[in-house]
Amino acid sequence: MTLTFSKYHGTGNDFILIDNRQGNIFLSETQIAQLCHRNFGIGADGLIYLLSSSKLDFRMEYYNADGREGTMCGNGGRCIMAFAKHLGIIQKKAIFEAIDGIHEAEVISSHGKLSHVKLGLNKVEILDGDYSFINTGSPHYIEFIDHPKDKDIFIDGKNIRWDEKFQPEGTNVNFVTLFKNSIFVQTYERGVENVTLSCGTGITASAIASASRIPAFEKGVNVETNGGKLRVEFDKKGNLFTNIQLSGPAFLSFTGHTEI
Repeated sequence: MTLTFSKYHGTGNDFILIDNRQGNIFLSETQIAQLCHRNFGIGADGLIYLLSSSKLDFRMEYYNADGREGTMCGNGGRCIMAFAKHLGIIQKKAIFEAIDGIHEAEVISSHGKLSHVKLGLNKVEILDGDYSFINTGSPHYIEFIDHPKDKDIFIDGKNIRWDEKFQPEGTNVNFVTLFKNSIFVQTYERGVENVTLSCGTGITASAIASASRIPAFEKGVNVETNGGKLRVEFDKKGNLFTNIQLSGPAFLSFTGHTEI
């Protein structure tokens, strides 16, 4: 079978996008993992199907690099919006379904391969002042560090990801450094089982945790990652965060065909 795909990335968080509106592509866990392999496949942090929806603009189905279906992916959600626009499915705005529910999103601008996309995420309530673990569609452990080099992100992130208190599902792990006007986030992602250049839901969780600590971040947070810059905005009332928006670039790297 010949598989047609597009490769996108959102601040270095990269994905294989497949138009599966006909519903006739059924890749196994092993096949997805091989396609995502950086030495023996296309190479990606995950694979995303764009599926048809009877009520909404489309449906998003996300698989981690290990081939298993994952939870919500923020950068993937932004990339699938750019993909849908390139396919002509949408113009600017869309409402789509993902594993954690309904999302509204908008392609703010699009010039050639580069799009700027804003993605709405579900509300988050922080309970009992515990900011170390926040679910933004995917579970995220958050630890604040003084300097980006204070941690071995791979080793320390892996140990926390597999800590027995987070089993059986495990957790994503974020190390956050606070600056005056921004934060810097490094993430170890479960399913990828590695440090990624950027993680949308992790950035969002880190921004919310930071806003709970820093009054200057009351309405939004500028976020820096090793893959680029994003912005998280929200409405905050006490421990409740609503109207959460993750915005930043989504880039079409290339399109291609491969034999399965």
